[in-house]
Amino acid sequence: MTRSLAAVTALLVSCLAGCTSEESERASNGTEIELPEGRIASKPTPPDSLPLAILGTGLPPRGVPVRYFEEDSATTGYLALPAGPGPFPAVILIHEWDGLVDRIKQMADAMAAEGYAALAVDVFGGRTGSNPQANMALVQEALADSSRLVRNLDAAVRFLRARPELTGRVAAIGWCFGGGIALSYALGGETHEGTAMFYGRLITDPRQLITPDTISHEIYGTFAEMDRTIPPGEVERFVEALRQAGIENDIHIYDDVDHGFWLYVDQDPARRAPALDAWQRLKAYLARTIR
Repeated sequence: MTRSLAAVTALLVSCLAGCTSEESERASNGTEIELPEGRIASKPTPPDSLPLAILGTGLPPRGVPVRYFEEDSATTGYLALPAGPGPFPAVILIHEWDGLVDRIKQMADAMAAEGYAALAVDVFGGRTGSNPQANMALVQEALADSSRLVRNLDAAVRFLRARPELTGRVAAIGWCFGGGIALSYALGGETHEGTAMFYGRLITDPRQLITPDTISHEIYGTFAEMDRTIPPGEVERFVEALRQAGIENDIHIYDDVDHGFWLYVDQDPARRAPALDAWQRLKAYLARTIR
């Protein structure tokens, strides 16, 4: 069911200052098997490894562009599906403040390799930003029409649930701007089964969480001790608000890293260990909520 987002999307802005190809896999006899366009061979990361997408060594995106939001022909998402017949659970990936860029598409490919159908949504109408000023302008435009954000993500959920090879179970995952949107959508959008946020804007007033349609699933959150826009104290107040609202959560603050550490591990070697722990937690979270 759909609810209003207006009260929570207004909180998001302050945290934001801070090609398609075919893939192949090898059969047991060593010969290559060509996969259909947009299908990703199963290759889950080992327990001690991170997805190449966040290490800066990911392959060019191998999924396909999709028009999932009929209301706007300029909105083009990106779909990566696991190879095989399924059925597969699904994840919606919500981009950062610069839009649907290649790193998010590579992350969609990584999720497909883990066995999830991954739809990276586009909430900027096909546009991306190249500097903080352009990025913020896109963010402010998107937040100015919160009902459109809801319709966009609702369309993404319906698009995934309509596919016969999927189970119908969906989780939303977002980073920064997208993390805040994911939390807001858990309160204001089509019912879904999981929400994972990476350093997105928070809600610390339990009254905004305790509603007739209170979130019915566990919330995953990864945050950074050195994040100046979302300091640890605010995260702790968020956890307390979740507790008061009776919402289960797996929230963790990682020491000695700053805002944005997880999606761009290649920018600082110190990010690797906390990023690995957060990745292991995310995989476990998805396994227990949408598998």
